[in-house]
Amino acid sequence: MAFLLNKTTIASHFRSHSQKGEDLLSLSRRQYHIEPGPREKALLAEDAALKPFKSYKQRVKKLKKIGDILTIVVVAGCCYEIYVKAAMREAARKQ
Repeated sequence: MAFLLNKTTIASHFRSHSQKGEDLLSLSRRQYHIEPGPREKALLAEDAALKPFKSYKQRVKKLKKIGDILTIVVVAGCCYEIYVKAAMREAARKQ
């Protein structure tokens, strides 16, 4: 019985320490936040020279869709071929 009591107190001890550690971690993250300076703001601002290169995202999405469709078509074709071969074998067995 004493062992169970010690086990629960140890578990609650670890839980309380882990909660304190999370609080300290979140607190330390908040303390070090600094507003970006003018250089950082300039680097994060949109650049007109890079604008033509940002349109690739839509093309990538279209290409992914085409790839997904092709994958489905290939898998369906393979399943159809397997079905046809199985049906032909069955028909050959019956004859």
